[in-house]
Amino acid sequence: MAYDEDLAERMREVLSGQPGVDERKMFGGLAFMVNGHMACGIVGDELMVRVGPERQQDVLSLPHAREMTFTGKSMKSMVYVSRDGFASDEDLAAWMARGVDFARSLPVKGAGTGGK
Repeated sequence: MAYDEDLAERMREVLSGQPGVDERKMFGGLAFMVNGHMACGIVGDELMVRVGPERQQDVLSLPHAREMTFTGKSMKSMVYVSRDGFASDEDLAAWMARGVDFARSLPVKGAGTGGK
């Protein structure tokens, strides 16, 4: 599955200059990693955000968010955000901040465990 290259560029701009950021192909799309943990990414033309299990239900009540399912299985801690939810750069940055904040709350993964 291809992912939205324009969205990828917008996301790179938001993350520019932040330490510990890496990107890799994942879920048939593109994932942005922070300290070795997935924070957010793109599947098709939708944003995916890792919000953590404690915040998932609250985040799902926000406009444009829905539960992330992959191969028919619910991905706990993850949500999809439809295009209308990140049309502005400010909205995109706010959604991405949720994922980056969650990833930064986790222990840094060392070399050999998927981190840098």
